[in-house]
Amino acid sequence: MRRVAIATLGCKVNQYDSDALALEFGKAGFEVVPFSDRADVYVVNTCTVTQIGDKKSRQLIRRAHAKNPQAVIVATGCYVQASPREAAAIPGVSVVSGTSDRAGIVRAVMDLTQNRGTPAMLVSEIGECRVYEELPSEGTAERTRAYVKIEDGCENFCSYCKVPYVRGPVRSRDSERIRDEVRRLSARGFREIVLTGIDLGAYGRDFGGSPSLADVLQMAARAEGIARVRLSSVDPTDVTDRLLDIMGSEPAVCPHLHVPLQSGDDEVLRRMNRRYASAEFEAVVARARARVPDLAVTSDVIVGFPGEDEAAFEATMALCRRVGFSRLHVFQYSRRRGTVAAGLAGQVPRDEKQRRSERLIALGRELALKFHRGLLGRIVHVLVEKSGGATCEGLTGNYVRVMASRGAEAEGLTPPPGAMAAVRVTEANEGFVRGVVERLVEGV
Repeated sequence: MRRVAIATLGCKVNQYDSDALALEFGKAGFEVVPFSDRADVYVVNTCTVTQIGDKKSRQLIRRAHAKNPQAVIVATGCYVQASPREAAAIPGVSVVSGTSDRAGIVRAVMDLTQNRGTPAMLVSEIGECRVYEELPSEGTAERTRAYVKIEDGCENFCSYCKVPYVRGPVRSRDSERIRDEVRRLSARGFREIVLTGIDLGAYGRDFGGSPSLADVLQMAARAEGIARVRLSSVDPTDVTDRLLDIMGSEPAVCPHLHVPLQSGDDEVLRRMNRRYASAEFEAVVARARARVPDLAVTSDVIVGFPGEDEAAFEATMALCRRVGFSRLHVFQYSRRRGTVAAGLAGQVPRDEKQRRSERLIALGRELALKFHRGLLGRIVHVLVEKSGGATCEGLTGNYVRVMASRGAEAEGLTPPPGAMAAVRVTEANEGFVRGVVERLVEGV
C-alpha cells in the first residue's frame, strides 16, 4: 500500500484541512503515516502568517525530499498561495496547491504515482473563490476533541496581515453540512467540538446574516452525544448579544472566549486597521462576563508594531492587567511583503520587540497564575483526554488544563478518555492546575 505523510503548520483551520486531506488520501487507498516515516507522498500544509512560518514551510519541504528523493511532494496552503513560484522551485516539489481545490491534490498525486501525470500547478486566483469548498473531516487520532471548520476567508484587511490575500473572501459552510459532520463525529465518539474558521465571527455574512455563528453554535450544542462545544477565535466586533446569550444558556457551550486584542493603544489599533478602540474592547469583555458565568477570556497581542512607542506598549500592558486574561498569546510583529504595515514609518528594532515580548509574556504568566489560583478549592468538570494508572488529564470548559489523581471518594476509578470527571482543585501554577477526582459526571 502506498504511504502518505502530512505535516501541518499554522492554525486550527490548517489542521482541519490536513485531516480532511488525510481522509481523502485514505479513500484513494493510501496509508497515512507520521511525517517522520518514509513515505511515497509527502504533503506540507504551509503557513505564511509570519516570516518564521514561511521559513519552517520551506524547511519541512526540504526535509521530506531528503528523506525520500523519489517521493511525490505536495506543497499546499497559505505560503504556497502567496508565493507559488518560490514553492515550486524548491527541489522535489511535484504538486503546488494553494488554499482552494484541495480535492484536486489527490487527483494530481494519483496521476503522478501512476506515472501518467506531470508536475501540477493548482494555484488559482483566490479572490475569485465565492463558494465554500466542502471537504469534510472525521477528526484526528485525538479521540475526545474534533475541529469542525465552518467558514473560510477573511475581508478585514488588517494592515499587518496577509491572510485575506491568501484565503480570499468570506465563504460560509452550509449549516446542514455542519450538522451532519457534528453528528458523524459524535457517532465516532468525539465528546467536544471546536468550531473554527479563518474569520469565525463572519460566519453567515455571505448568507445575509442568517444563519449566524450563534445559530450554528446552538445547533452544535444540542447535538446528541456532544458534551461540549467551543469557539476557536472571535473578533471583538463579532461578539454579539445573541452569541453571548447562547453561550450563557446552553449547558454544552464552553465558557471560554478567545478574543484577539492585538494592541491596547488606540493609535496603534487605528494603524493596524482593527476597527475598534481599546475602550470598546473592554466593554465587550465586560458584557461577556456579565452574561456568561465562569467565563475565561484569552487573547492575542502583537508587540513592536510600526509606530508603537513605549507609551503605547505600556497602554497595552495596562489594558491586559485590567481585563485579566486567563491566557495570552504574544507575537512579535513580523514585516510581511505586500501588506500596508510593511511600508509604515516607525519600524521597531528587533531587540526592542524582544524586550517588550518578554515583558508581556511574563505578565501573561502572572495573569494565568491568578486565574488558576481562583479555582483552588473549587469543583471543576474535566473532559478527560489522557488516562493511565491513577492519574488523568484534560481541560475544563474554560480552557484550563487539569492534572488529576484518583480520589478515595471516586471508588478507585480512574476516568477513561472521553469521560467527564468532577475534580476538586488542590494546586495551581501558571501552566495548569492539579486536583483530585471526586466522581464521574453523569448525563454529559
